[in-house]
Amino acid sequence: MTCAACVARVESALRRTPGVRSAGVNFATRTATVWSDPQAPDDAALVRAVRGAGYDATVQRPAAGISNVDPFTTQEGHERRLRRRVIVACALAAPVAAIAMTHGAVPALHGAGARWAQFALTTPIFFWCAAPFHVAALRGLRRGLAGMDTLVSLGTTAAYGASVGALLWPRLFGAGHGPGGRHDAPVYFEAAAVIIALVLLGRFMEARATARTGGAIRRLIGLQPKTARVVRSGEELDVPIGDVAIGDLVLVRPGEKVPVDGVVESGESAADESMLTGESRPVDKRPGDEVFGATLNAGGALIVRTTRVGADTALQQIVRLVREAQGSKAPIARLADSVSAWFTPAVLLIAAIAGIAWWLGAPEGSRFEMALLTSVSVLVIACPCALGLATPTAIMVGTGRGAERGILIRSAAALEAARRLDVVVLDKTGTITEGRPRLVGVVAAPEIGESELLRLAAGAERRSEHPIAGAVVASALERALAPPEPERFRALAGLGVEARVDGRDVLVGKRKFLEERGVACAPLDALTDGAEARGATVLSVAIDGVGAGILIVADEVRATSREAVGALRALGLRVVMVTGDQPGPAHRVAERVGIPPEDVAAEASPSDKTAHVEQWQARGLRVAMVGDGVNDAPALARADVGVAMGSGTDVAMEAADVTIVRGDLRAVAEMASLSRATIRIVRQNLFWAFVYNVIGIPLAAGVFYPATGWLLSPMAASGAMALSSVSVVANSLRLRSWRGGSAGDRRSAASA
Repeated sequence: MTCAACVARVESALRRTPGVRSAGVNFATRTATVWSDPQAPDDAALVRAVRGAGYDATVQRPAAGISNVDPFTTQEGHERRLRRRVIVACALAAPVAAIAMTHGAVPALHGAGARWAQFALTTPIFFWCAAPFHVAALRGLRRGLAGMDTLVSLGTTAAYGASVGALLWPRLFGAGHGPGGRHDAPVYFEAAAVIIALVLLGRFMEARATARTGGAIRRLIGLQPKTARVVRSGEELDVPIGDVAIGDLVLVRPGEKVPVDGVVESGESAADESMLTGESRPVDKRPGDEVFGATLNAGGALIVRTTRVGADTALQQIVRLVREAQGSKAPIARLADSVSAWFTPAVLLIAAIAGIAWWLGAPEGSRFEMALLTSVSVLVIACPCALGLATPTAIMVGTGRGAERGILIRSAAALEAARRLDVVVLDKTGTITEGRPRLVGVVAAPEIGESELLRLAAGAERRSEHPIAGAVVASALERALAPPEPERFRALAGLGVEARVDGRDVLVGKRKFLEERGVACAPLDALTDGAEARGATVLSVAIDGVGAGILIVADEVRATSREAVGALRALGLRVVMVTGDQPGPAHRVAERVGIPPEDVAAEASPSDKTAHVEQWQARGLRVAMVGDGVNDAPALARADVGVAMGSGTDVAMEAADVTIVRGDLRAVAEMASLSRATIRIVRQNLFWAFVYNVIGIPLAAGVFYPATGWLLSPMAASGAMALSSVSVVANSLRLRSWRGGSAGDRRSAASA
């Protein structure tokens, strides 16, 4: 592909293929990402669709479920061929330009011999170096399509053809005798040679620069270890990573990368998880703790039992999400798409009009030269490449940089939407707090002991995935109470659980949940002893319809939450908290992190959270919802941008547009800042791409020549065209140095 028009054609061809729901084409990587129905088209059908549009394609399939295919490696052969053409074109074009620039001042470089030398040097440039342009132009014209290659091919063919004509049939091209003596027909070999050399050089520089935009995904792929040391039948075996199975025991020695996702069976160590979270602080690992493939074992030896392999590992999920985001299209790109469809035909029309106008309006002795030079200059200065690269290069660098900071953005549309946020709605547990609650108190009614109350409550909570349920079960296990498996279980999101345990009906949850089931909760109030006022969460427990006691759970506020709320406000965002917890703990936590009481909603069910998001949206505001639990999933899906904390559930992360891998609320502010910075770069790219063409094309057409004497030579036009594409990519690469979190970054982002 050579311009944004090519992107539109390939996307259209793929979308028309039966079974394809959507297709996104990334001009920067020359790759297409296809989303299909369950009855997916086979690879051959996709390739046929692309070939029918006038292009070619191969299908990338990861080996052993591991996404180790770097989209840029497929371009390395193309880049090597391009380098050879650039070297040959520049080496041959230099003497051609030197001969032309003497303008007859050097006798040895003047006359028929010099003209034939220019012909001999330019011919291989035109036929071999520029062959890709001519072939692509012919292929497109056979299908009634025109793109960047068409413009370059037509421009250089006109200059080369006129020069050959002047050399072979000089009288037909203006040679003859005049008052000053005999004069030769003008030749333009230097224009054809230098245009081809500069366009090739520009494309080579563009390819090299564009490859740098994919550095993040390349680094992620490179983190995957190639082998694992598996313990089987008491022996240690080095096996390829694709041969590791779920349940295998893997030995990870100090200083080695963890090859798979799993759970520590034995050993203690510290793991550097910065490749996943962006945080360099090592995380202690003990038996029962999770470890992730490609993280670094910085301490002692570990025996890890494999839980996820292949495409299911955390690293491969990150690679998949980043690749999908980079293959998606931001709404802001629609402008370039709509313009590109008409760009090349419009340029061809302008070049024809310029040529005809100067043929009719220029003095008789210069009309052919003016008509040829202006039309060629218009053809080669026009640059749809810059329009095509403006959005995808910035999106690639932005999403890649986010992944390096532990911020996974699922699509370009989500990245753009995050720039326009007005309100950020925060859940409490697992978002503002650590999400690792601890049971700090058990108060039982006199007729039932604390141990029996906790044992039955833990049995009821065994099947729940809520963090508070996990705290209850963990406390029972610590006391060796062996929670029984429930005979019947039902979880009501945002309220509590009801279960049949050891033949008894057990309810655990909010006070209003028990009251709705007909339980008299007034006797339990005396047991709370002000726990809610101290910021703890109180769970009421009923057994066989009678209030039996309370469980007091505490969850520490994240050390960075107050700073995160301040950072979000510095970006001009309103921060509110909506939680299913009781009012006491909710307001206590809100006070600690700096959220005012009027922006706190407690005892909110999942539908209440969704309604809260909709209320802000009804006021014309754009809302981000940040949460981590199943009860947050509806609100995450309803928000303009749903943000799931990486410590949360799979359901929450599936419903979200953005996942914060490192579980640090400050990353939400970084996400908003990164979004603003990325879209600002996209806008700059589109602005300069449009301005370049709006100014460059009239200048090349000679519009300003009558008033100012300005006329752009084809060689200068080709140089400007090459630099326009490179400048767009270089501007996008500035995002690689983006650093989130500082006040300076926030001020810069807020100005976007």
